[in-house]
Amino acid sequence: MKNNFKIHTIESAPEASKPTLQAAKKKMGFVPNLMATMSESPVMVESYLALMGLFDKSRLSETERQIILMTNNRLNGCTYCMAAHTAVSKMAKVDEGVIKALRSGSPLNDPKLEALRKFAIIINETRGWATDKQVEEFLAAGYTKETVLEVIVGTGLKVLSNYSTHVAEPDLDKAFVPLAWSENMAIVGA
Repeated sequence: MKNNFKIHTIESAPEASKPTLQAAKKKMGFVPNLMATMSESPVMVESYLALMGLFDKSRLSETERQIILMTNNRLNGCTYCMAAHTAVSKMAKVDEGVIKALRSGSPLNDPKLEALRKFAIIINETRGWATDKQVEEFLAAGYTKETVLEVIVGTGLKVLSNYSTHVAEPDLDKAFVPLAWSENMAIVGA
């Protein structure tokens, strides 16, 4: 069901959204359809771009950030964001085995990265109600309390994009089409 959300251009977007779309185009080389759709609400598109920029400032590696983001995309069934983050991961030279595992919901070979993937699942599925034991196990894997909170930041970022995509259903950008993803690619219960 499409709700007839417009995929804005910089020119057609509400005036208050134009600077954010211009910044997105400068950063990415084009305005992704998701952000073009989000621009209907200047608050939404600016929040998304600002939170993305803040998340990028974390001490987490690009691979670790993508583990959090792609795990949430998969759990939330966001086909648009899985394709987009597959592209981002490839451009950032995230290991192909990690990308493949994240797309399928398979465990990661690296124990520390797998602990991060599992904790991202816990935060998503429990809506943040991780048990003391789950937090302790995550910390024992080599992460910090700072990372615990940054997993929540990444999850919040994905709530903004995944939920917007579910409501507005923007078309997949041509750049992301070769990396299309569907829920039937995921392993159930992983």
